[in-house]
Amino acid sequence: MTLRIDISGLPSERVRFAASPLAELTAMLHVLAEPGHHPQFADWAADVWAGLRPELAERLREAEFLWRSSQADFLIPARPRPTLAEELDDVDRIDDERYVTAALVTTCGSNRVHFAGASPLTDSTARERALDVAQARGALQEAFAERLLADPAAVRTRVRHTLEECAGAFFDGAWAGVAVQLATDLRLKNELLRRQGVGAALASVSGAVTLAPDGDCIIVDKVQDKATAARGAGVTFIPSVFGRPHLVAVHAPRWHPVVQYPVAEQGPAEPVSLETVTLRLEALAHPIRLRLLRTLARGPHTTAELAHFWELSPPEVSRHLAVLRRAGLLTARRHGRYVRYTLKLSDLAALGTDLLSAVLR
Repeated sequence: MTLRIDISGLPSERVRFAASPLAELTAMLHVLAEPGHHPQFADWAADVWAGLRPELAERLREAEFLWRSSQADFLIPARPRPTLAEELDDVDRIDDERYVTAALVTTCGSNRVHFAGASPLTDSTARERALDVAQARGALQEAFAERLLADPAAVRTRVRHTLEECAGAFFDGAWAGVAVQLATDLRLKNELLRRQGVGAALASVSGAVTLAPDGDCIIVDKVQDKATAARGAGVTFIPSVFGRPHLVAVHAPRWHPVVQYPVAEQGPAEPVSLETVTLRLEALAHPIRLRLLRTLARGPHTTAELAHFWELSPPEVSRHLAVLRRAGLLTARRHGRYVRYTLKLSDLAALGTDLLSAVLR
C-alpha cells in the first residue's frame, strides 16, 4: 500500500523542507492523546496533563478527534510559517466546507466518510451520513460532529483558542527544546537537496519514502493505496521530533501534498522471551494480519470497522484478531456494545530489537 505523489515537471525548488510550529503542536497533541504510541514521551505527557488547567484539559479532550487517530489536514501546513499565530491565521482563511470536511474525516474515521461530492453543511443526506458514522465511533465523536455541523464558526474559534492556549501551557517550552534538532535536520535535508537532488534528500527522510526510478513520483509507504499530485505549491516535507514513529501525509483533493516525518531517536526496547518473539513473528506472517495492524496503528477499531475497511467478513477478521491477541500485539476494550481493538505499538516497534536480543542471549 502506497501514496504516490506525482511531481512530474515540478521544479526542484518546489520540493521543500521546512519546520512548522502548528504541525509540531499537532504532533504533541497526538502524544497527549495517545501516549502509548510514544513511550519515549510518556513522562513528558504525564507532566503536561498534570499541569494543565482543568478547562484547557477538557477542551483538548473534546477536540482530540482532530489529532488522535489521524491529523486533520489543516493542522499540517503546506506553507509553514515562522510562528504558530501566522499558521493559525492561514487556517482561518480556509473556507468552512474544507475545514468541516477535514475535521469530519478524522472524527468519523477516514475510511468511513464518503460524501460523494455533497457537502454535509448543505446536503441533508451527507449530514446524516456523517452523524451516523460519528455515532458509531462514540458519544464524544457524535457530540463534536453535531456542534461542528450546527455552528462551524463557533467550533473553529474554540479550536483556535484552544491551540493558542496550548502555547503558553506547554508548547512554547517544548518547541524551544526541539528547535535545534529540527534546524539540524533541515540543514542536512536542504544540503542534500541542493547538492545531490530530490532522491538523496528523500532517502534521508525515511526508508518508507522513495523517488520512483523515472523521477516523476514520490512513493510513500502508507496504509492505503492513494495518489495525489504536486502542482503550483509543490510538496512540503516537515520534520518532527514528537511525531515518531508516525509518517503523516496530507493527500486529499484540494490540499497540497505534505509529509511530516520523524527525526527523533527511538529508545531501547525491553527484552522479551524467544517464545514470545516466535509467536509474534508467526502472527505477522500473514498479509491480512499485516493489513489489519496497519489500520489499527491509526487508532482503536471494532471488528465490523476492520471488515468494512478491508472488505472482509467479520468472522474472518475475528480469527485474525484472535491470533494477534494471542501474540500479545493487541488489547481489547468494551465500550457499550462495541469492542474496540488497539495495537500495542511499543511491542510491535520493539520486535526487531527483541529478535536480535533473544538470538544473542
